[in-house]
Parts: sequence; structure tokens; C-alpha cells
Amino acid sequence: MSYIAPCPKCRSNFPYPSGALMICPECAYEWNPEELEESSLVVKDSNGNQLENGDSVTVIKNLPVKGAPKPIKSGTKVKNIRLAEGDHNINCKIDGFGSLSLKSEFVKKLKQKP
Repeated sequence: MSYIAPCPKCRSNFPYPSGALMICPECAYEWNPEELEESSLVVKDSNGNQLENGDSVTVIKNLPVKGAPKPIKSGTKVKNIRLAEGDHNINCKIDGFGSLSLKSEFVKKLKQKP
């Protein structure tokens, strides 16, 4: 199974291929993935490793979540992250919490298995 990048316009996770183009069913945006410029966004984890869309990370300290009865525990694994602009530069989904944004300084990149 190959990784399909989210829509560059609305960040939807449901684009589908149509010939050489990708189409977003949510905003109807069409683009050629080969012609997209690479993002100049550089996000690094707590150890200085560069993060990319689709990486898996581990939370390195307990993080309180506003409105949640318990914090995100240290050691929680987060799969398939999405990078974003701003202070909280990682968008993700965590089981038991749902979608939220994290600061990259509180995560470390997991090693990829060969």
C-alpha cells in the first residue's frame, strides 16, 4: 500500500488518482503530484531529526489536553502525522483522544524498520 499525500488545498486525507492527476472529493481540487513543489516547511523533533508527512513519532512527556480527563501519556505512539504551519506544527489522530495538534518539541521520531 502506497502513501497518498493529503490534498494541498484543504488537507483532506481522501484524494484519489484519476489518470496522472489526483482529485480531492471534498474540495474538487485537481493536481499533478509530480509537478507539486516540495514544501519548504522544515519540522524537527526533540532530537533534531527532520520529520516528514506520514512519519510515526512517540510522545516524550505527559501532555495535558484541555477538556480531557487525562493527559496524553509519555511513550504514546502516533502514526501517520501531518505537518502544518504554526506553533503546534503536527496534526495527528490519537486513539482515545481524536484529532489534535502537537508541538514537535514534545515528540521524537520512531526509527523505520528496514
